[in-house]
Amino acid sequence: MAVKLDGQNLTIEKLVAIARHNEKVELPGENIEKIKTCRAMLEKKIEAHEIMYGVNTGIGEFSEVVLTDEQTRQFQRYLIYNHAAGIGDPAPIEHIRGAMAGRINVHAQGKSGCRPEITMTLVDMLNKGVTPVVCAKGSVGASGDLAPMSQIALLLMGEGEAYYQGVRLPGNDAMERAGIPVPGLMARDGLAAINGSNLITAISALQLYDINRWLKQAEIACAMTLEALYANMKPYDVRLHQARGFPGAVRSAKAIMKCIEGSDLLSGKQKKRVQDAYSMRSSPQVIGAAHDAVVHARKQVEIELNGVGDNPVFFPEYELTLTGANFQGTPVCLPMDMVGAAVTMISVLSERRLNRLNNPALNVGLPAFLTKGAGMMSGLMLSQYTACTLITEQRMLSQPASIMSIPAAADQEDFVSMGMNTALKNCQILDNADGVLGIEFMAAAQALDFRDFTPGKGVQTARKVIRKYVEHLYEDRPLYPDHTRMKDLVHSCEILEAVEKTVGSLE
Repeated sequence: MAVKLDGQNLTIEKLVAIARHNEKVELPGENIEKIKTCRAMLEKKIEAHEIMYGVNTGIGEFSEVVLTDEQTRQFQRYLIYNHAAGIGDPAPIEHIRGAMAGRINVHAQGKSGCRPEITMTLVDMLNKGVTPVVCAKGSVGASGDLAPMSQIALLLMGEGEAYYQGVRLPGNDAMERAGIPVPGLMARDGLAAINGSNLITAISALQLYDINRWLKQAEIACAMTLEALYANMKPYDVRLHQARGFPGAVRSAKAIMKCIEGSDLLSGKQKKRVQDAYSMRSSPQVIGAAHDAVVHARKQVEIELNGVGDNPVFFPEYELTLTGANFQGTPVCLPMDMVGAAVTMISVLSERRLNRLNNPALNVGLPAFLTKGAGMMSGLMLSQYTACTLITEQRMLSQPASIMSIPAAADQEDFVSMGMNTALKNCQILDNADGVLGIEFMAAAQALDFRDFTPGKGVQTARKVIRKYVEHLYEDRPLYPDHTRMKDLVHSCEILEAVEKTVGSLE
């Protein structure tokens, strides 16, 4: 069933379905009427020569330059040309599809002033698989994602480039092959197509979906390591976390205990310490804090997905045009900076548990570096090195981009969000995090192979999935294929899906 883009009900899950799984979209009739009503008001104002930013004026530093009628007709084309100023490799197709869906949802509210043909062309492009080629870099996150969104808008003039049926084509060829008429741009159309933080928001939505699943896998990996190290499970009693009150910690403790249900570790058969190290004992509090950060970021992203991110904003019910800064990316990138730091934090926690598995002084009787041939063999010693280098890069990337404003446009745009930098660095943080967690999974499975007891059902399931891809390390071998397979396994979420099938949802 097509996703209705009505300006009110676009969720992260729906955006993932559109962007990643090519779900069709629909613009309801009542929303088309809203767009028409707004356009009719705008055209009356244009005829009356009312001064409106970006309609019959220049933009940025040139906002005080009033355009003639002929210039107003031509201006939108030049606007898109000079803003299509990105650089570098193309962004992933799912990022661009997500941005297009978000822009349609802005238009659906009938406050952007464009012709309905513009919005419906974007709908057709999504539904028929025409995806503009867009440079990943170039946006400063205010006034929105102007550079990348302008590469999308080039297609509205039959220009630029696009992917269609797996082929990169000139924009006009792609539109023609898909049977989509090119609408061209009239007054206001171009700026209405580009003036919002839609690409930042789409990337953030996709990341939040993936990060939630990654955090659940962090809890599974934690459970495996706890079992391998004969952890004291009292710190995971949900009543302890309910007493403090943080929802994320309650959720995390429940998830970890679900994975350990049925374990001999809960029977008292294994001797355990009165108190374990923080990397074991405080995992629910730390992972829980990341869950809480994701919840806040999700709220912000979904507000933005369903908000009027544009400038100017038209209010037909009041016959009013208001110029402001609803394109500003800070409401999204500030919480996403925090989420990126949270993923790095959980990766650090994972590496500290990996250290305890490897270290013969800390691993409760396991062989040094998880190999029986210590000395001749080095086991997983170098796996920890790899995790450490990934984490070092994550730490460098966790510096918030939202404080990195560089003034632009002759200081007319003297504070910008730099939200695209947040989105791009979070992509790398999460990619590294898959590798770090994959190495902990591999080490925990290796450690459990040395233990003679029955682990929890969820832990058993996770170990079985791991063993489909990486065999027990009986003697040293090149580990880079194992590390890469484990990283890919975490990214695929196969472990998570198998564990949740065994023990139920970890949310």
